Amino acid sequence: MKRIFTILCALALVMAGSATALAAEPEAGQSASYYPVSVEEYTYGDFDELRINKTYQLSLADDPSLIPTEDFIRNGRRYYLLDMTRKDEVGVDIQTHTETVTQPSDTNSLEAILQRLDAEMEVTTEDGYVGILRLDHTSVQVTTDGYATKTSTLSASRSYPNLSEADTSLIPKSIEDKGKTLTLGDVKWSESMDVDGEGNPVTRYTATASYTGTTSSRYATGYTVSASYTGEVSKANCAVVTYTAIFGSEKAPEESKAPDGDEQHDSDSGQTEDPNTVEDSDAVKEPANLSGLKRPVMIGVVVLALAGGGVFAFKKFKERR
Repeated sequence: MKRIFTILCALALVMAGSATALAAEPEAGQSASYYPVSVEEYTYGDFDELRINKTYQLSLADDPSLIPTEDFIRNGRRYYLLDMTRKDEVGVDIQTHTETVTQPSDTNSLEAILQRLDAEMEVTTEDGYVGILRLDHTSVQVTTDGYATKTSTLSASRSYPNLSEADTSLIPKSIEDKGKTLTLGDVKWSESMDVDGEGNPVTRYTATASYTGTTSSRYATGYTVSASYTGEVSKANCAVVTYTAIFGSEKAPEESKAPDGDEQHDSDSGQTEDPNTVEDSDAVKEPANLSGLKRPVMIGVVVLALAGGGVFAFKKFKERR
């Protein structure tokens, strides 16, 4: 009899404990969808109320309603949501950008080209970055578009006086002028009367010779200048939304009485609690939510009833025997 009663009681306790454990599991949908990036605990107000701020950073596509806002217990205090703030974090993306420009030039003189180039330029990129770039003087380059040949005519004249005859054989057929060789082109003669050493009259001739030639030179048809402008460009964006959940707190209600040892000590000492004090303490506590205990209580009652019925039936059976 005693063994059967012990087995039934143990079975009842195991089933009741299992039912309570099942009832204590969190309901579906209560798990946190986001984790805070920071948790700040501080005091607020004249009464040094303990508060906690939980900060979450979400993208624009995230759902802020999934931020956990349920009450929670920490260090003997119950924390409850007071407010939720939102802040759009406006970030600025900065990049280094280089823009190369080209323009025609009629000269390859670097000094003249630098005077014609702008020192700064404002730029807007295709992806929306804006900024001011500055000329990189070391990047300036000049290239020749092409070459052409130019031919020009050279001319010079020489005078040859005191010639005995008007004979072109007495005149050089070519001369050197400024490094160029010119050839005889035309001769003009003039004469004058003179006397020789014996006093006889003689005729003297002066030749004015014209020499001509050509020269060719190669020249650039034009120039192209390329220069680079470098600097930082930026673009504002809003890719992050910061939510801050502000929790106030109060002393958590006691979930159980003092330990058995304390109760025994109070009982032995003969001290009794003041009913008014107990009544006031219960009055400040919030009503307990018993919805989660309905299932284990019902299961425990059924198990105990079955155990009691089994014991009673076993007694009757034993008496008849």
